[in-house]
Amino acid sequence: MTDNTQHNAGTDDLTSAYNVISVSFDPDNNAYAALTALKELDDQGRLSLEAAAVVVRGDNGDIAVKDRVGSYEFAGTAGGGLLGLLVGVLGGPLGMLVGGSYGMLVGSLFDLGEAEDSESVLSQISASLKPGDIALLAQVAEQSPEVVDTAMERLGGSVLRRPVADVEAEIAAAEKAASDAKREATKELIRGRREHSKEQIHGKLEQIKAKLPHREKEATPTS
Repeated sequence: MTDNTQHNAGTDDLTSAYNVISVSFDPDNNAYAALTALKELDDQGRLSLEAAAVVVRGDNGDIAVKDRVGSYEFAGTAGGGLLGLLVGVLGGPLGMLVGGSYGMLVGSLFDLGEAEDSESVLSQISASLKPGDIALLAQVAEQSPEVVDTAMERLGGSVLRRPVADVEAEIAAAEKAASDAKREATKELIRGRREHSKEQIHGKLEQIKAKLPHREKEATPTS
């Protein structure tokens, strides 16, 4: 199965179809063979492989890079290339700034039940990375989508393809949204401190306490 939504069929110019692809596999271990296949296609001049990584998503949303090719640094996403930033947004260090269990935005990417129906490119890529599954992420310039699609299909791969420009735009928007959300949260904290009465604050604290696990009451010593 291949999802080429928003994909613009290219001409012979490699730069006419510059995409990020996410490939899921059955069986999972074929992701490593798929990484090798992409490198071979690059050597043959049938596509240009900018960067690629075999990744696995943990149950908590974290994404671990198991293997990679390309000149981009994945560990430090702030100084890395697009694929490194994408891994960060979907579950790594940058995710701590913009996401769910880590914050606000990436949590919506990982936890959002309707992600597969979302128009968000990042949500769609995130939804393709299932917890516990091994997948392949790559940034490629393609002469034709059939080259990658055929190679991945042989390995049981399902390809999700999205334009690099769309991925870059949403990563930039995610960073701005996180910054705006942090600024608004700080304002709300200050506003709450100034405007709420002691009774309101006490009532809110009691609500929070009620949600916390209760400890067993210690036995009162007898005299």
